[in-house]
Amino acid sequence: MSAIAATSEPTRIVFGTDGWRARTADEYTFVNVRRCASAVAEYVVQRGEQSQGIVIAYDRRFASEHFAAAAAEVVVAQGIPVALAAHAVPTQMSSFEVVQRGSAAGIVITASHNPWTDNGFKVKSPTGAAGGPEMLNAIEAFIAANAGQEIPRRPLADAEAAGLVERYDPYAGYVEFIRPNIDLDRLAAADMSVLVDPLYGAGAGWIPRLLAGGKIKVTEIHSERNPYFGGVNPEPIPPNIDEAMAKLAGGGYDVGLLLDGDADRCGLGDERGTFISTLQIFGLLMYYLVEHRGLRAPVVKTVNETAMAERLGERYGVPVHEVPVGFKYIGPKMIETGAMMGGEESGGFGFGMHLPERDGIFTDLMLLDLFIREREAGRWPVSKAIAHLHEIAGPSSYRRVDIHFDKAVYPALKGRLLKELPERAPTALAGRPVVRTQPLDTKDGFKFFADDGSWLLVRFSGTEPLVRVYTEATSSAAVDANLTAGEGMVREA
Repeated sequence: MSAIAATSEPTRIVFGTDGWRARTADEYTFVNVRRCASAVAEYVVQRGEQSQGIVIAYDRRFASEHFAAAAAEVVVAQGIPVALAAHAVPTQMSSFEVVQRGSAAGIVITASHNPWTDNGFKVKSPTGAAGGPEMLNAIEAFIAANAGQEIPRRPLADAEAAGLVERYDPYAGYVEFIRPNIDLDRLAAADMSVLVDPLYGAGAGWIPRLLAGGKIKVTEIHSERNPYFGGVNPEPIPPNIDEAMAKLAGGGYDVGLLLDGDADRCGLGDERGTFISTLQIFGLLMYYLVEHRGLRAPVVKTVNETAMAERLGERYGVPVHEVPVGFKYIGPKMIETGAMMGGEESGGFGFGMHLPERDGIFTDLMLLDLFIREREAGRWPVSKAIAHLHEIAGPSSYRRVDIHFDKAVYPALKGRLLKELPERAPTALAGRPVVRTQPLDTKDGFKFFADDGSWLLVRFSGTEPLVRVYTEATSSAAVDANLTAGEGMVREA
């Protein structure tokens, strides 16, 4: 019988592309959540913004409400008032509350679409956007500097009695916030049948409630709280949404609207049960804003987003800005450029008229509005509207493969592969010559371009121990060939 040596070495906490995430009861503990909350509070105190307060929200994962309460106790102990969600809410509702209240920051307890075993800690800036690199670097530094120190906290009940904690329900305020940009009454009056799958997450009930009282028929599945998420990752892509796609394929629905575990990302299925890729969704949303709403402001896309953006940008005279993966880059760039839209491959989209942060619910409503308008223009059903997009934006076939690694070997593997991948660069993608190799600005991968605009991206995840291989090409056969080449580059190394 062997013994495992105990260690008091504090966990090194690093914020990836979308917050800090770890396995619950392993690295994700109350101690570490308190360390994160203390650092956010210290960041606010050093800026002299204590009186503006901090918004705290949480999702439906195991014990999220208790981790949120622990964070609140730490924040109020530093004399900062807290607005604490009265129940699990979509992540973007914290962004909305931060903006509406003029708060100094936001904290969200969520691991988004990670496996059910994980939880996480997201930080919002005063703009409602994800905390940018400068803000997160400062918070990481506070966490590291205070490692091993006792963290003051004030019992939540005591803080509430003293008026330092306000419980909030964002629904009513959110409805009024979106009405100037989404005609909810018009959507509710549509003669359509919609299937909604929130994947047991915090977005359950929101779309049916927002569209209630009209002719539209909304059927929602997987509405109950289930921290196991039915045994799948709560990310709205196959195979996680196969049940929803099967229901659509069975007939009786015009469109399927999907959400991830914390409802800041969206997904889409057509009337035949065909999954619509997130790159196609980017194209649909950009087309909707320029064609149906007449907007011409810039758009922001990540390095793993669709080439349709550039083609649509050229057609409509819209500037397109490319940034590294993560809304911590998209949000600030949207604000800097006055963008009308920003989006990433994982299904997160933000809008200039709304929030410079992901909102899966708002995005699903925008897509519904698009399809209603396309039906009025004679492009119906949904599959026909999508075919029209490709007529003007060009073909796009896309797929991503995640290659998982043991957490213990991942850092060393990442370092070695980043050196070796350029030496293994493909000379052709599906028979088309590779004309350019581009290292990512974040130094976590490489992108290879063929002469027909097709691309292959190999990138290390910033939130999980895995390598992601992405490709966009002109056909599914070309996608298969590119993925085979990309996987081979990784696995052979």
